[in-house]
Amino acid sequence: MKKCLLNILVCLFSFILLLLGSFFVADHLFPLSIAKNKTTQTILAQDGTPLWRFADENGIWRYPIELDQVPNDYLDVLLNYEDRYFYDHFGVNPASLLRAAWQNISNKKIISGGSTISMQVARLLHPHDRSMAGKFQQIFRALQLERHFTKDQILTLYINRAPFGGAIEGLGAASWSYFGKAPKSLTRGEAVLLAVLPQAPSRLRPDRYPQRAKQARDKVLLRLAQYHVWSPDIIEQVRKEEVWVYPRKKPQLAPLLARRLSQQYPDVDIIHSNIDHSLQYSLEDIAINRKNQLPPKTSLAILVVDHTDMSVKGYVGSADFNDKERFGQVDMISALRSPGSTLKPFMYALAIDDGMIHSESLLQDTPRISSDYRPTNFDEDFYGPISATEALKNSLNLPAVQLIELYGPKRFAGKLASVGLLLVSTGNNPNISYILGGASLRMDNLVSAYSAFARHGRVSSLRFIQDEPLLSKPFISDGSAWITRQMLGNNRLLVYKTGTSYGYRDAWAIGINPRYLIGIWVGRPDGTPVVGQYGAITAVPILQQVNTLLLNKERRLNRPLPLVTQPATVTSEKICWPTGQILPATDENCHRQKKAWILNNMLPPTLDTLTALNNNLYRSGWVTIWVNDEGKRVSADCSNAHKKQIALWPIALENWLLPKERRQSLFPEIDKNCPVFGKDTFLPLNIIGLRDKQLVKRLPGQHRVTIDVTPQGGIGDKWWFLDGELIAHTYDDQKVPLTVMQKGLHHLLLLDQSGQISRMMFTLD
Repeated sequence: MKKCLLNILVCLFSFILLLLGSFFVADHLFPLSIAKNKTTQTILAQDGTPLWRFADENGIWRYPIELDQVPNDYLDVLLNYEDRYFYDHFGVNPASLLRAAWQNISNKKIISGGSTISMQVARLLHPHDRSMAGKFQQIFRALQLERHFTKDQILTLYINRAPFGGAIEGLGAASWSYFGKAPKSLTRGEAVLLAVLPQAPSRLRPDRYPQRAKQARDKVLLRLAQYHVWSPDIIEQVRKEEVWVYPRKKPQLAPLLARRLSQQYPDVDIIHSNIDHSLQYSLEDIAINRKNQLPPKTSLAILVVDHTDMSVKGYVGSADFNDKERFGQVDMISALRSPGSTLKPFMYALAIDDGMIHSESLLQDTPRISSDYRPTNFDEDFYGPISATEALKNSLNLPAVQLIELYGPKRFAGKLASVGLLLVSTGNNPNISYILGGASLRMDNLVSAYSAFARHGRVSSLRFIQDEPLLSKPFISDGSAWITRQMLGNNRLLVYKTGTSYGYRDAWAIGINPRYLIGIWVGRPDGTPVVGQYGAITAVPILQQVNTLLLNKERRLNRPLPLVTQPATVTSEKICWPTGQILPATDENCHRQKKAWILNNMLPPTLDTLTALNNNLYRSGWVTIWVNDEGKRVSADCSNAHKKQIALWPIALENWLLPKERRQSLFPEIDKNCPVFGKDTFLPLNIIGLRDKQLVKRLPGQHRVTIDVTPQGGIGDKWWFLDGELIAHTYDDQKVPLTVMQKGLHHLLLLDQSGQISRMMFTLD
């Protein structure tokens, strides 16, 4: 008897060893595969709300979560309803299998499967048919899971793989899809519903079959009462809740940002962006409403950045992602576009740092001509003498051209490239047209560069995701940044710069408020001109609407706005025009007094131009002449001659100055007994042959009229412009036959080599 029992034990032990050996061999030959499907991707807002999701190749969306993100109520329901002994068995519960087998045999149909959570995970990872062979395969895979993973890891796999109806897998995706909230925020009733839903996800979907879902939920509540998991009061309270959910919808915010981040981080399941969910929703709403006010096929882009940490809070890359007519799937934030005048603040800031100008330096808004740039709008719309502040605030082109010509276009482009603002043009040969939009750039890089005016002169890269480091590079001084911001506008709550590219293709507005940088672009993505589309008219209203939205948000949060303080390197001084330096207000050479912001106590004199001649009297600034005791101008070698200094305006401004400020008034009368000759004689430029505002009549039967006009005075080459078009280039006093055919008002302008201008109007009848 003992020997027989011993044989039985030996056989049993051998059988167990054989099973274990077979299992380990099979485990090696048929390894468990976890990553069966391509990983899905979800782009999250800063608060964890899904913005957009990318499904796998089967259209399935998962939102992976960890066990500590699951509410305890859900775990209570899941474990007590699905697998009470989950933490005690080895992957298979023999008692449950025997019970299920008896029920199925007794009812002559499949009533239950007796599957543990481990077995359900095994089936999710390796689907099989409902047969005896399939059940053995499921058991084998469950044992594999138990061997290679902890209980918590297996439970996490179930939570992230369980089906919840349609294309949804996992508790995270289900919670957001059905209830619009994170799993941790689920109520008890919602937790019970989601715990039972994987049993029959298509039949119990609460958005389609709320009554079925409620019945299934109540069945679970009976089980919880039976096992005394929750108190009767709690169970009754949950039972009274109606099953009602919003129509299920997928996350659909910031699609172009989502695409950008997905391409940048292709192997990351969950991408945690810095987007403010509610702000993004409001910005997309603004874009949708604005698009109906725009011309056909016109799009827009909005970028909002918190410049305190450079986190991107709002990203609208097009007017409407679903509008194919407006090229809605083209991301205009990352597209190359002409910046128009939006680069001008950088030029002024660099010029201040370089000691070229201060905030009230005298610049010239006058017609000019050079080998690199030819003006195309020679009419009366010029300001003449203009301060650096007014020139920047009014976005005048010619003063900016004057600065970049003196600073150097290659140097300017190189400084911008050093902080990530790359300018692209045909041949990539920087020239003075860059300051007027003669190159292309990306909005995200432009907005990043504007951080210099909010971050003490340092340019910081945009931070799209939460763990992205804050990287900064020095660009301009803190003082120059502060002065330029003051020049743009003294409104503490919003300063901005507009831009309009050639042909009205791009309308820009880049704004800075105490906390945010705001970028606005409007135009056609295909580059077609839109007549009448200006930055000030098209983009600024959107900028102001976004700024109001942001400031209201700050007030609701009761969050104080960051303060912008004046750097110690900046002081204010009263300077005088035309020299740009300090003089007593009573000094005869102080023609106009201005209050200027000065950097590092530097007082740069008024800039000359690159085309100034050597002739002393055609220069600006201080000029030395000789006068006698009577105050008349004489030659330096005359008896009784003594020096006198006169502050002269740049010669190109003569036509815009008050009579008392012009050179004819500033230079004393020449003494005939000891006169000045040669190059020290000032000859004002005039047009002979026409009078200003003259009415010109044609001869009977003639359709055109020809008028001979001649330059008088001035110096060097002469350029003639009729209604803004260059018609002749002459030398000295060469006569020009002026032929006019069109009736009406005409503008004639004469420019000499020194920069002097003479202009007049006449009417052809």
